[in-house]
Amino acid sequence: MKLYGRKTSFNVQKVLWLLEELNLCYEHIECGGRFGGLDTVEFIRMNPMQKVPVLIDGDHVVWESHTILRYLAAEFGGEAWYSKCAYERSLSERWMDWGHLTFQQAFMDMFWGYYRKPAEKRDMAAVDEALARCMRCLAQLDRALAENEFIAGKTISLGDISTGAILYRLTSQGLEVPLPEHVARWYEQLKQRSGYQRWIMSDFTELKGREDF
Repeated sequence: MKLYGRKTSFNVQKVLWLLEELNLCYEHIECGGRFGGLDTVEFIRMNPMQKVPVLIDGDHVVWESHTILRYLAAEFGGEAWYSKCAYERSLSERWMDWGHLTFQQAFMDMFWGYYRKPAEKRDMAAVDEALARCMRCLAQLDRALAENEFIAGKTISLGDISTGAILYRLTSQGLEVPLPEHVARWYEQLKQRSGYQRWIMSDFTELKGREDF
């Protein structure tokens, strides 16, 4: 098994975290960003979108981060990660979709507007607006986590992977982002997991003030 993508890529980190959770053996090949390689014939053959991550599992080529998460969970995670019951799966997958389309979009607007911009080019009004959207997302998460230990129940799921991965950068980029009570408790749990520590809580300072990738 091989995973292509630079470790500072937010979407690559999600997959690396799940690979660790599933205790799978894999080779990590850094590409994209300062490593380049996305415009080669070989890479375009794997992913015509020229994006990372890309997973190679034998003869199977899988791209798009959340599709890779679902593939790994279904293929290797058993019932604990990918229930045979469609409704049970929906309990975590709804948070995957919300995290990707709502929470992550708000975070990325904030991250690119603040951390990825040189200080003199920041539009702080736009950053503050994105931060306000992030805070609304955190409030929604807090209501869900008031009822559950993890986002979709008593055990970790793909919903935690896709949404929990956001918290480290959200709170570590230099802006004050107070976490609501239940989100803070959940975040402390995630930080105890070895895959979260290794891949999510990793150095991303090479991205500071960088607008090119």
